[in-house]
Amino acid sequence: MFRRIPPSALLGLVLTSLFLITAIFAPLLAPYGKTEIVGAVWEPLSSQHWLGTDNLGRDLLSRMIYGARTTIFIATMATVLSFSLGSILGFTAAVVGGWVDQLLSRFVDLLMSIPTLIFALVVLSVLPSTVLTLVLVMGVLDATRVYRLSRAVAVDINVMDYVEAARLRGEGQIWVIFREILPNALSPLVAELGLRFIFMVLFVSALSFLGLGIQPPEADWGGMVKENKDGIVFGIPAALIPAAAIAALAISVNLVADWVLNRTTSLKGGRGA
Repeated sequence: MFRRIPPSALLGLVLTSLFLITAIFAPLLAPYGKTEIVGAVWEPLSSQHWLGTDNLGRDLLSRMIYGARTTIFIATMATVLSFSLGSILGFTAAVVGGWVDQLLSRFVDLLMSIPTLIFALVVLSVLPSTVLTLVLVMGVLDATRVYRLSRAVAVDINVMDYVEAARLRGEGQIWVIFREILPNALSPLVAELGLRFIFMVLFVSALSFLGLGIQPPEADWGGMVKENKDGIVFGIPAALIPAAAIAALAISVNLVADWVLNRTTSLKGGRGA
């Protein structure tokens, strides 16, 4: 089985699995508590603190492990929300058409005309920075991108013969969306799923770095970069470690998404041949 997986995809699967396992079992894997002060400020790497300590003397490895749980959880929830909302509305607009399509599309155009990060900063500066608020704001804003893709794909599928045959059999709009369009739109949506998850990781990290994401003393990678950024001036790499983790997660998920897309496309091509 593993011989059929390209080395790049296998590397992505291994890294992504490690990140997920770390996030799920964070309390069991972390050697210290996420807010526990265990040493001096910015201690170097040692046998007691494998990644050193942070700006308050907390174990950086423990903060990284708990930060993985926070970052991945929020990014996953926001991705699920954006895909559920965006794809359902996009398919509905393509299938129903008419004024429904025009109303939804113009509203999405309005939201997309405002830079996403600025929009989120304005909303979060008014609302409390809770996990629920973050997920809702990120999910709704990113659903506009999913809407555009799902609508474009559904418009092409909507005119296929098997969709017309389903309508002639008397199937309703919901049947057409979930039984005819959705299965045939999975290839581009799966690839987009990985990209949107990566965007969510970067999004929540950017918000935390700017002070409107996860609030201290909770641990997340973007906030850890902000907390330890002053150490870079003194040659202390504490801020670079969570930044490297963000990059590694983004690359690994992208490698897996590319492999899934290529595999799905080749399987469909084989059936078509």
